[in-house]
Amino acid sequence: MAKPDSERTLRPATQLVRGGIMRSNYDETSEAMFLTSGFVYDSAEQAEQTFLGSVEHFQYSRFGNPTIAMLEARLAALEGAEACRTTATGMAAVSSAILAHVKTGDRVVASRALFGSCHWIVSTLLPRYGIKTEFVDGADLAQWKAAFSKPAALVLLETPSNPMLELVDLAAVCEMAHEAGAIVVVDNVFATPLLQRPMKFGADVVVYSATKHFDGQGRVLGGAVLGKKKWVEEVLQPFIRNTGPALSAFNAWTILKGLETLHLRVPAMCRNAAAVADMLAERGEVGAVYYPFRIDHPQHALAKQQMAAGGTLVAFDIKGGKEAAFRFMNALRIIDISNNLGDAKSMITHPATTTHMRVPAEERARLGISEGSLRLSVGLEDVNDLIEDIAAALDAISPGTVPSAKPSPVEAPSAAPAAETAAEAPARSPRKRAAKESAVEAMVDLFRTPADETPPAPGPKVG
Repeated sequence: MAKPDSERTLRPATQLVRGGIMRSNYDETSEAMFLTSGFVYDSAEQAEQTFLGSVEHFQYSRFGNPTIAMLEARLAALEGAEACRTTATGMAAVSSAILAHVKTGDRVVASRALFGSCHWIVSTLLPRYGIKTEFVDGADLAQWKAAFSKPAALVLLETPSNPMLELVDLAAVCEMAHEAGAIVVVDNVFATPLLQRPMKFGADVVVYSATKHFDGQGRVLGGAVLGKKKWVEEVLQPFIRNTGPALSAFNAWTILKGLETLHLRVPAMCRNAAAVADMLAERGEVGAVYYPFRIDHPQHALAKQQMAAGGTLVAFDIKGGKEAAFRFMNALRIIDISNNLGDAKSMITHPATTTHMRVPAEERARLGISEGSLRLSVGLEDVNDLIEDIAAALDAISPGTVPSAKPSPVEAPSAAPAAETAAEAPARSPRKRAAKESAVEAMVDLFRTPADETPPAPGPKVG
């Protein structure tokens, strides 16, 4: 069984490895994965008492599961929250936190700079149920003050925001919101609990997509909602129990294992992101760079006040709009085109045509999302390789410049036929196919016996 909890407050790195562990009678080292839909009772009386709530016993994995309970305890300890409930996805966490709390006739105030699906919930879904909604520019405290001149039930905001990394003054907004009768729900995905703890500034509820940094290796989906024990148990839990956005035990176990390295991955990704942001700011093809810890970020001082580091994401504008942005993305050889983020692999997306496609064009313009805006999630690759990849892609779209002489790390051997240039290629499938073929060849070599070997063909030896 697990050892008794220490009286001491554990530091984040220790919480991420050991928080919430419940060992079974087998005393396993790794957290157990309870792949079960239901649980049995010793007696009919125990079943009755369990449903009455007079005894603690797992009932059904939609309501709770030992593996999931370990994840929830670990996240609560890391966040400094009284309680946590997990969900199947990050958007299930956001929607559950909102819908569990509001009712017809209530009023919701939201920062304008939200992830596309969050924006849809506030702008489209809530009004269908008679819930009034109002958007404000998150950085403008005067707009927040005006919005709170009338009573409100809930506030939803992101800081830093997706995708342009706009910040909201948490302490100021939370104080005003509470005076108006609202709870404050903060989407803290970009910062993670290692870089920012919204509850320290007055937030009531914090939500995460555990898909991102928590797993951080592109494997599973998940979400989390954290808050005070009374709110979680009396408001959130009945909603989750009866509507069913349950996290699977397998996904919970995978996220648990991902958390063990969160304190190593996030700082390394932040260092890479800061270096990439500095490099991008020096390039003439880039119109603007947005990174909270750069001195030229309009809310640099607030970022330093609220965050421990600048984060793992960089936003920037490519001169030349969508056409130039697409050419740049297609010219990248290491960084993947993907709408995910917080991954060990660096990923880039064009928000106007992906994550924020369904946000009206006028609203995107107000958010600063142009046709040339890109969001880069910086991963764990060697930062020099990332900088060289970006530089070569910028060279490829820069008119009148000679492409970088430095070969791409995945460039074909010189003996191979010349490949189509990145600027000319309509897509990156040839590169992907070549990488896949190389991987297959490497696997074949791994299992090849000496008897299978044949003399090498004449010509230069590669790798």
